[in-house]
Amino acid sequence: MFQKQLLPLHQTGLFSSLFEDYISGSEQVKQFYNHHIYKNNFSDYFEKNKFEYLNRSVLVKALQVQANLTTNISPASLANIALLENTTTYTVTTGHQLCLFTGPLYFIYKITSAINLCKTLKEQFPEKEFVPVYWMASEDHDFEEINHVHVFGKKIVWNTNQKGSVGEFSTEGLQEVIAELKTILGENEKASELITVFENAYINHVNLADATRYLVNELFGEYGIVILDGNDSALKNLFKEEFKKDIFENTSYKLVSETITELQKNYSAQVTPREINIFYKEKGLRERIEKQDNRYVVLNTTISFSEEELNTLIQTTPEKLSPNVVLRPLYQQKILPNIAYVGGPGEIAYWLEYKTMFDAFQIHLPILMPRHFVMLLDKGTQNKLQKLNLGIEDSFKDGEDLVKQFIKTQHNDINLEDAKTQLATIYAGILETVTAIDKSLIGTTEAEKQKAINGISTIEQKINRALKQKSETDVNQIWSVKEKLFPKNTPQERYDNFSMYYTKYGKEFMTAINTLLIYDLKKTEYTFLLE
Repeated sequence: MFQKQLLPLHQTGLFSSLFEDYISGSEQVKQFYNHHIYKNNFSDYFEKNKFEYLNRSVLVKALQVQANLTTNISPASLANIALLENTTTYTVTTGHQLCLFTGPLYFIYKITSAINLCKTLKEQFPEKEFVPVYWMASEDHDFEEINHVHVFGKKIVWNTNQKGSVGEFSTEGLQEVIAELKTILGENEKASELITVFENAYINHVNLADATRYLVNELFGEYGIVILDGNDSALKNLFKEEFKKDIFENTSYKLVSETITELQKNYSAQVTPREINIFYKEKGLRERIEKQDNRYVVLNTTISFSEEELNTLIQTTPEKLSPNVVLRPLYQQKILPNIAYVGGPGEIAYWLEYKTMFDAFQIHLPILMPRHFVMLLDKGTQNKLQKLNLGIEDSFKDGEDLVKQFIKTQHNDINLEDAKTQLATIYAGILETVTAIDKSLIGTTEAEKQKAINGISTIEQKINRALKQKSETDVNQIWSVKEKLFPKNTPQERYDNFSMYYTKYGKEFMTAINTLLIYDLKKTEYTFLLE
């Protein structure tokens, strides 16, 4: 179905200097992590990190309860949950928001990355077991970030007035959204198959968390994916002491702020910690906690606590507390035997701010693994690139630069710079003659020289416009390729939904993705999948 080509990440020009320096193991970044992304670092990680603080029995029981919230948990996933009782079993985790219909393609690539890193690690360390985990960001409340999807250039939006943690949102009203998607995808067999999956997920489950769990199980269950929802009373009960240190001692704020100061000597910070990195949550509500005088106030509400009352809440109902982007990674690592976190450039950038925090809490910082970065090219796009004499790597260039490059290669016999040079030489001789006869004419001569050169520049511009018009079809093809691979000037994987490809290839698309995206513990590259 697909052929694979690889390109070093730095040649794409898509990534920040911090991310590229991390990937390359630059000395400037080494102080911000404990172990790097290549094989020998995993060996060292296993030796130094024993996860003595874990409560595996609570974890396994919580995961089993969560797994039974949907009807389609796979035998492979159940077996992986059971494996987590063993001290020789480790997890590889990726996290993502509960995007409508999975959102952009990289949702798929992130989970595939976690699955395939487990495969690679099992090959390298056969005496151990590795379980891929998808951490559902069910407590997130940024609904505008997840309520839409782009399919074949059209934007589908789920409108609802619900508030609070999105995982608790009712799925009521999504039937109409699915109907709109169905119209766009068409009536072929593969499209109908996918629409049925979406209907089973969103119509047959009462909230978005359970719907997403069902959908991810359908797409990845056969690969043993384990889905974890951090919005769990039993799991948060394991994190009570960390909640207290963040709220009453501001430990996370102090340590992460110190690290950011060091990081900003060479890079920009990705996230900024708050004195308290915790939200208070109830049904329909998720708001920050902030200390004001001697009270702990839930912003935008009338709710507040004394220190004693808040301490009691932590002890009795920790599920009412929700960690933010600073504290969530610590929560993840406290409850999971997690050796690697798979994320994108932004995620890895903010994890690099947390090393001293993890060290202080005596919780293991995972190895920060870049996810797979992927671009899909159908045959039509490949043919256009070939006709235009462009390589795949050229697609990362600015569109205007590609147009100039194309025109130059098509008409490299035109060089008006030579004409300008010749003209300058002619006027130099004229100037020499004028100077010998009457120096008052020097200014006039220089002005005429500049006028002549400007005339050539005007001709040059008109020629370029004529060439662009002459090459209009090819120029349009360039912009067509750019829009296909970078819709709205955004990388394809961060814009298009996987349904566009599933309706063409069916389940084979998921099989191909999981087969071809292989982790190499020696190098990190950008992947092109060519139809």
